[in-house]
Amino acid sequence: MQGMVASRPEHPLEPADAPRETLTREAVVGAARAHIVERGLESLSLRQIGASLGVTAPALYAYVTDKRDLLRGVAESAFQELLTRFDAVDEPEPLTRVRALSRVYIAFALDNPELFRTMFLFPPELALGDTTGQELPLATQAFNYAIDALVEAQAAGLIRNDLDPLIVTFASWTATHGLATVLNLGFAFDAATRDLLVESTLDTMIAGLRPPG
Repeated sequence: MQGMVASRPEHPLEPADAPRETLTREAVVGAARAHIVERGLESLSLRQIGASLGVTAPALYAYVTDKRDLLRGVAESAFQELLTRFDAVDEPEPLTRVRALSRVYIAFALDNPELFRTMFLFPPELALGDTTGQELPLATQAFNYAIDALVEAQAAGLIRNDLDPLIVTFASWTATHGLATVLNLGFAFDAATRDLLVESTLDTMIAGLRPPG
């Protein structure tokens, strides 16, 4: 009827002035982690993460200083998950514990290949040289699980004690990390072959640490 004005709906589904949900650093890091898992490390950008959260890339600078800081947050979350898995290892015999920790480490790498790559953009801090400023305390905590087990093994005479525990730990980590990296290259190994490679590598690594004779 002339002169009448169409009324607005009383409860619009999405008012134009509805406030956006408040972001947090945890939410931004979580979005980046999900992106890395689904699309790969190289594809990550602040613009894409902002878009996934409904904000512009500059808005993310309230929660991360730059892309590197965002990656650091993702690495911290992944290391925390790895540490939780390490905490579940309760083998009392030190070399058996080293084996168990190595298996957990490799399994985590295979379950989370892109996160695994992200984690080691930030190395542990080791008393073997100068620091770079990129070291991650949670990475150092993870490394210390192996140090503690190998120090016990040295004290028990199970492995050679003429080397610094850090050197011994670094050597064993090199074997474990190297195998995890190789297994993530995409070889079409079945489960039995993969398990054989893991056990053979751990056997060889531990045999090399045994005292002479």
